[in-house]
Formats: sequence, C-alpha cells, structure tokens
Amino acid sequence: MVKRIVVAMSGGVDSSVAAWLLRREGHELIGLFMRHGLDAPEDPMPPAISPCTERQGCASAADAADAQRVAEMLDIPFSAADFRGEFEHIVDYFVDEYIAGRTPNPCIVCNTRLKFGSLFEYARSMGAEFVATGHHARIITCDDGPALCRASDTAKDQSYALFGISRERLGKVLFPVGEYRKEQVRAFAAELGLRVADKPDSQEICFVPPGEHAEFVRQRRGDCNTAGEIVTTDGAVVGRHDGIERFTIGQRKGLRIALGEPYYVVRIEPQTRRVVLGRKEDLARMDLTAARANWLVPPPDGPWRCAVKIRYRSAAEPATVELSGPDRFHVRFNQPRYGIAPGQAAVCYDGDRVLGGGWIE
Repeated sequence: MVKRIVVAMSGGVDSSVAAWLLRREGHELIGLFMRHGLDAPEDPMPPAISPCTERQGCASAADAADAQRVAEMLDIPFSAADFRGEFEHIVDYFVDEYIAGRTPNPCIVCNTRLKFGSLFEYARSMGAEFVATGHHARIITCDDGPALCRASDTAKDQSYALFGISRERLGKVLFPVGEYRKEQVRAFAAELGLRVADKPDSQEICFVPPGEHAEFVRQRRGDCNTAGEIVTTDGAVVGRHDGIERFTIGQRKGLRIALGEPYYVVRIEPQTRRVVLGRKEDLARMDLTAARANWLVPPPDGPWRCAVKIRYRSAAEPATVELSGPDRFHVRFNQPRYGIAPGQAAVCYDGDRVLGGGWIE
C-alpha cells in the first residue's frame, strides 16, 4: 500500500537514507527540515547549495542545505518549518533541570514533543498519516499491535530515547534505517552518490557544544547563583564549586578536588547548593522511583520482571517493576546500580521490545 509520509530530513546520513528507502518502496514522500537550532538564520529557506560540513547542531544552514540537496536528488517535495518556538521550551527545560540539581535528557523531550508530537500535527496539515525519521530503532507488528524495538545495530540503538512516543501513534511511525547496521546505511549513501555519506553523526545535545553545558546554563540563567560547598558523605567540607549545573550523579572527572582516592558525585542538593562526594560503593542503589510514565503496552497490575535502562549508554539490567500510582512506577534491581540520576529516564525492556518508561525522581 502506498503511504503518504512526512520524512524528517536533518541533512544527516540516516534521515537521507531513510527517505531513499521509502522512496524505493514507492511511497509518496514530503521532506521536511525542522528548523529549531538556536543559531538558525532568519531567512525562510537555506541557500540551495552549500558545503557538506560537520554538524554544529540539528538546524544549521548547512544541514538544511544538505537535506534540500538530498530531496532534490530523490525528486521529492521539500520544505523547512520553523519549530523554534517549541524548541525554546525544551531549552528552558534543560536549563531548569540543571539548576534544580537534576540531569536532563533534552533528546528524549525533543523526540516526544517535536519529532513525534508537533511533527504529527504538521503531517496532518499536509494530508499525511505517517511520519518517518532516521532513528535507529524498529517498529514490529506483534499480536497486540505495533511494538517499539531495539535497532538491528545495537551499538547505534536509539530506542531508549523514543519511549515517550504515544502508544496511539506508534503504528504511524516509520524507522526505515532501523533494520540496517550503520556501515550499511553509509554504504547505501555512498552508492547513491550522496555527499552526506561520510558526514559525522550529530552530537547528543544539538544546541550545546560538548562539555559546555554549564556555561550554557549560566548564559541563560546568569542571575541564578548556584555556587556552594563540596562535601563528603560524612559532612566534611573539602572545597567549593561555582555551580551545581557542573555536576551529575556518578561523575568522577572534573571535580577539581584531590582526596587521594577516587571520589564520585553521589548527591546534589539544590536547596543547600551542596555537591556531596563519596566512594563508588556510596553510589550503589537497588531501587528507583519514576514518574510521568508512558507505557507502550498495558502494564500488569502486579509486579513484573523485565530489564531497565537508566541512561542512554548503559545496559538494561534485570529488575522487578511495579506500578506505584497512575503514572508512577517503582524499580528494584537484581544487583546494585551505580549512577542513578534524577532527571534521566528509566526505560523498561522485554528482550528487544520497549515496554515504556518514565523520569527518575
């Protein structure tokens, strides 16, 4: 069946090959560049030709030009839509979470609110029922409906960051590159002569250069003083810091404190503005509570066994999960986990299938 599909084209290799794969299947495509970068130009459309450069964000002029060039090669209509207003809310969330002593994950929020939220509204306005992106994940049809699953290339899997997609929309989402390994995706692009074939992958946070999130927070909230003491778990003051936004639970590097042995951030106290350091064993946690849950399957009434992932780059570990409220759940791990950070997501898996998830409190 021929589908009318809006393809989010970022100018990267994954979304470009995703569009080509759908085009090869004969679907009717509409290419869309989602402009939401903080430094995006004011002109309504990027220039038609620009060099294929390393990515500086998700919405630079060079990225837009790369996306437009691919759309022209594939002979599909292409436009750019301004999502900067919505994206400002995501940036505010990012800043506010750090000031509150939590560790945000703006990529998940962007996926939930923009790519699989506002983008669906745009698709509807274009008469399209389906939305496709270049994410490395899979949608598999099961007896109980469509299921969000890990990508074939587990090293590139992005299913953790997609748990927030509403269950009702899951059957209208397409991830064409999820069945392929990254090297295959790049090989497709090279065979097609796409200039984005060797383009570097985008950084995790598109609006903040690596390692500069604290400076970004201060620029956005310069009137908010979050400096305070650095203490150990026994209460000893061992130094001072210039802002709690510099720290996350489990952090070891960049503490600027010499204590003769490895110490880690085990707690951040936004009320006192203290950063608490401890040894690795002080990080060990058997439990967590998560809120604002989104379930992609009906959760059982009682406790159930699954695997739970607490960070994008961590493994999913065996645990018992039980609902503790309308949109809350409790997780108890089989073995201690280290670095459970409030503000990050806890995502539940049954094998490769994403069951749902929530935000760690």
